[in-house]
Parts: sequence; structure tokens; C-alpha cells
Amino acid sequence: MKLATLPGGGADGRLVVVSRDLRRAVSVGGLAASMLDAVTRWAEIAEPLAELQEDLESGPCAGAFDFDAGACLAPLPRTWQWLDGSAFLHHGRLMERAFRTPPIPDFDTVPLLYQGAGDDLLGPCVDVAFADPAHGIDFEGEFGVVVDEVPMGVSADEALGHVLLCVQLNDWSLRTLGAREMRTGFGFLQAKPSTSFAPVALTPGELGSAWRHGRMALELHVQWNQQPFGKPSGAEMHFHFGQLIAHAAATRRLSAGTIIGSGTVSNADPASGSACIAERRVLEILQDGGPKTRYMAFGDRVRMEARHPLGAEAPFGAIDQRIVRAS
Repeated sequence: MKLATLPGGGADGRLVVVSRDLRRAVSVGGLAASMLDAVTRWAEIAEPLAELQEDLESGPCAGAFDFDAGACLAPLPRTWQWLDGSAFLHHGRLMERAFRTPPIPDFDTVPLLYQGAGDDLLGPCVDVAFADPAHGIDFEGEFGVVVDEVPMGVSADEALGHVLLCVQLNDWSLRTLGAREMRTGFGFLQAKPSTSFAPVALTPGELGSAWRHGRMALELHVQWNQQPFGKPSGAEMHFHFGQLIAHAAATRRLSAGTIIGSGTVSNADPASGSACIAERRVLEILQDGGPKTRYMAFGDRVRMEARHPLGAEAPFGAIDQRIVRAS
């Protein structure tokens, strides 16, 4: 099924079921107060939600309306926990060079995750405010999953059974601040502003063959100021989502509604381009001795849209946002 959150009903928004072509939607009514309520009570309401999805697909559905993806909040406007990984090793190795940090031990056998802020997750089309372009404003295109309650010590294979929903996201980064915070060894804080999400969250089954081995085999098409920037595939994710979830749950349980991110989608083939500016700058340094591509400025726009490799279908809708000066 496909789900989205529209304004109304308080800070957590109003949950709706969305048609597979993203043209129509219907409110879930009393089934769930919000997306967070839905994932917390998934075993109880998943079947009624699926029935509502089929009603919407099969013909006239009472209460259905035209779906406006641009009006959406993040699928989960706030949640208990947002954890982001670095599951594409090509990107991780390049970032080591970017931040001039020594190689991380066991990088290819032990997943990396940091804990971000889950209290203020942004919708797909809102203007995003930053204080100063000198902070190195960068986008990072990623995929993610939303889980139900995960017990401590779960195995990687078992963890995949806890994935409820798939999402697409932009993990904004402030690279100048990030370089300093990386050197402290204490992790990101100021360098990681609020994260943006595509309008639609969907169950893994909606991806068909594109959901395989715990990965999303979709191309993430990125445009910066309407110019193509990259279309790397999620199929090259080194650690699958089950491994990321199991790593996060090794010493604690995860609450229902926890979001796990893949890290920046990155492919070894340079023809695929990049899903963040920092990666392109590192490649320029390696090839030409110095970076040529600037970071983002006020007024810039970024668009991200995951697509099936053999078609134009965009299952999550698109993130399309403008950078503005914080007031």
C-alpha cells in the first residue's frame, strides 16, 4: 500500500492512502490518528488499510480526492528515532578522503550509523532555511525504511521482517561544520539539519522486483537547478537494510516508527553521477587536483525522484525544494 501525510489533525498530520498512480487519495478516517499511530498498531490496522487501498484502486471510492503531493508533510513528520547509515562503501571511502580521516577499521564488515534528529522531519516541497552558505550546504539522496518494534539482538535476516515501509529522503548536510565534527570523534550535531522526505511511504511489496535482498534497486535521479546531477542505483548498497537494523538493535530495542537510512546512494561507475555535492568535489580533487563544483547557495533548488530503471514510474513521488535564508 501507499501512504502519505497531509496537514491537519495536529503536528503529526492526517494519514491518507494514496493510489498507485499517485493521483487520488482517501483519508483513513478513524483507522489511525497519524502515520506514527499506524506503524505503532500495524498488526491491528494493516489489513483494513490494504482494503482501503483496493477500494481506491478498483473504482469510485467514497471520500476520495485528488492527491497533491506538494502539499504533503513528511510521511512521519516526527518520530522516536532517525538513524542514518553509510551503506554504500564507494561513498564512504570518498568521504574519508574528503574529511582527511584515517580508514575506519572493519568498514566493510561492520555498518556505520549515526543518530539524527527525529523531531522535525520536512515535507517534500517546503523551502529549506539555512543560516549561512559558508557552512557548505549539501544535499544527500538516500533510501530508508520504517520499522515496527524491533527486539534487541535480532539477526539481520529476522530484521528484514520488521520493515513496514520504504521511504526516499534527502539527508541535508553542512559540510564545513561536518569536517570539524568528524574530527572530534563525538559525531554529528550542527552539521545535520532536519531531513526531508518524498511524499509517499510504501510497503516493500509495492516495489515488486525492485525490492530484493533488503535493497531498493531503483535509480535515484537528482537534479540541481534543473540540471541532471546523478542517477545512482540503490542496488549497489553494500549492507542491506536488515544488516543496518540488526546493527542498531544489537544492544537495545527499536521503537515502532524508527527510520533507518541507507546513507548517500553511490555507485562505482562514474557515469551514474552522484547524489551529493561532496562526492563530486572529491572526484574532482582526485582527477584535477582541486574541486570545481560549489556547494549550494540561497535560491538554489534540488529535485530527487527515484525511478524504476526500465520505466518512468516514481513510486515515492519527488522531493523538490528551494534553499532560503533563515530569518
